[in-house]
Amino acid sequence: MVTVTSWGRLGEFEHRVYPLSDRMQVAARMKRDAFGLPYGMGRSYGDVCLNPGGVLWNTTGLDRFIAFDEHQGRLVCESGLLLRDIQRLCVSRGWMLPVVPGTQFVTVGGAIANDIHGKNHHQAGSFGDHVRRLSLARTDGSLSECRPGDVLFEATVGGLGLTGVITEAELQLKRTPGPWLSVETLPYRDLSEFFALSDASEPDWEHTVSWVDCLNGAGRGIFMRANAVDAGKDAPHVSRSWRMPFVPPVSLVNPLSLRPFNAMYFHLKKANRRSVQHYEAFFHPLDDVRDWNRIYGPRGFFQYQCVLPREVGQQAVQAMLKRIARSGTGSFLAVLKTFGNRQSTGMLSFPMPGVTLALDFPNRGQSTLQLLAALDAIVRECRGRLYMAKDARMPVDLFESGYPRLKEFLSLRDPGISSAMSRRLIGS
Repeated sequence: MVTVTSWGRLGEFEHRVYPLSDRMQVAARMKRDAFGLPYGMGRSYGDVCLNPGGVLWNTTGLDRFIAFDEHQGRLVCESGLLLRDIQRLCVSRGWMLPVVPGTQFVTVGGAIANDIHGKNHHQAGSFGDHVRRLSLARTDGSLSECRPGDVLFEATVGGLGLTGVITEAELQLKRTPGPWLSVETLPYRDLSEFFALSDASEPDWEHTVSWVDCLNGAGRGIFMRANAVDAGKDAPHVSRSWRMPFVPPVSLVNPLSLRPFNAMYFHLKKANRRSVQHYEAFFHPLDDVRDWNRIYGPRGFFQYQCVLPREVGQQAVQAMLKRIARSGTGSFLAVLKTFGNRQSTGMLSFPMPGVTLALDFPNRGQSTLQLLAALDAIVRECRGRLYMAKDARMPVDLFESGYPRLKEFLSLRDPGISSAMSRRLIGS
């Protein structure tokens, strides 16, 4: 047995871990194990990647490039390949992944299973929109080829690993002039200004995102927008990474540190600025802080990400920020951005038209759970949903109301696969 935790570090759980390295033998391996779960880099925050007391099929050994068409930008690869390695191979050849999340230490299979989104949903949608084919191994020993339009494809994209183990995938990349982005940083005083900036930016800027001061009731923040640019620079990005060397005895995110940090960050960034940034610095700034999840101390942290319909988004986000400010707790890493007016491919995909807010909260036990329940009430009233890749404690009713294709999905899940999340929310 091996002890495994997720990125939120809310607990350590024993698992039997079996590494996968030969994609042709995955289905046979799965057929021998009861109630296993595919596992990549473990960057999900809650329990979607955990199977306490059970089996994990570790896919990181399935890390091979299979084929790359440099003329069409079509990449075929195994599912355990990291997004980082795809970018570093393909960007120098004029191609880039169309959608990336906040960390590049994610496997292709994990990106599909959680249907990750980036800062450009209004133009590019989510990761599943760029998958052209996938191979899916199931616990009955079968291996299926799935393509867009197939119901099993729609169940697997955003399907949390519950439909099988993805062994390989074909991805459509996008053209890029190089690794650089032209970035503009703009301060805003309140949520009205945020939505005005979003509406004005989305037609002409591919990437839009903001940091929001979650302790400021008005919702002030820093808005960032970016486009790829041929900067004429040949020098590689120089990472200035450092590592959080230990787990402090208490969370470093606390009332004594949070309010002054947020105030200082806003005032340091509030001047309008234009810059040219490497894609790694813009898309994945926290990757330069290895093991940053340790700063929350031995009890770990909850990440809470919701999406709210646009017509009620401003009022709902305002209510959430006021509730957080009253609690005296909050997040350094509060992200506010909009999703485009497009439907997701996956039956359980998170993105929907609206506005999404993501925050981290140190685990302080019952007081934190009470705050999250208060935020749930706002999401529930607005008919929003929570992101399962971030979740560790969503109520069943909020899950069922937020994902109307759940019943259809359940008819397609692999009965031999189980996770802590599936048992908590689905019952098996």
